[in-house]
Amino acid sequence: MTIVNMLFGIILLLLGRKFFWLFVGIVGFIAGFSLANRFLGDQAQWVQILVAVIAGVIGAGLAVLLQRVAIAIAGFLAGGNFLIGFLATAGFQLGGSDWLPFLIGGILGAILSVVLFDWALIILSSLTGANLIVQALDTTGQTGLIILIVLVIIGIVIQAGIWRRERSASPVT
Repeated sequence: MTIVNMLFGIILLLLGRKFFWLFVGIVGFIAGFSLANRFLGDQAQWVQILVAVIAGVIGAGLAVLLQRVAIAIAGFLAGGNFLIGFLATAGFQLGGSDWLPFLIGGILGAILSVVLFDWALIILSSLTGANLIVQALDTTGQTGLIILIVLVIIGIVIQAGIWRRERSASPVT
């Protein structure tokens, strides 16, 4: 999963808003894999990956058909996953009580994604991408937090620049 996390992380960090359907699909895959690992941990790895792929495909399909609903769901999942990853990187031991930070981060991510659609995509995909990269690098503590913050800033700056160029290039109607 390390290479997959790194690849997904880079894609989300740099292109999450531009390819929002892919962002939703990747977040669906991550959530599906996490849930499959938790509830189907005794099953073969391919079963867990299959569940994750199905969740990712459903997420990408929703993103194409129901853009606002899909981004709210992705915002919820991304916000929840980010807060758990952030707390783990910061050294907090959540144990079995990781559902509460997931719920809090999820609600904040969903609200952010609905209210500020483009900025939400930029911020949430940068946060999620940076988190995946830090997990793939297996860094925690102060070093992990510094890398996480730097990557988030890089992702936001790059994606905002792409978005700005797209807006200035499109004709005003």
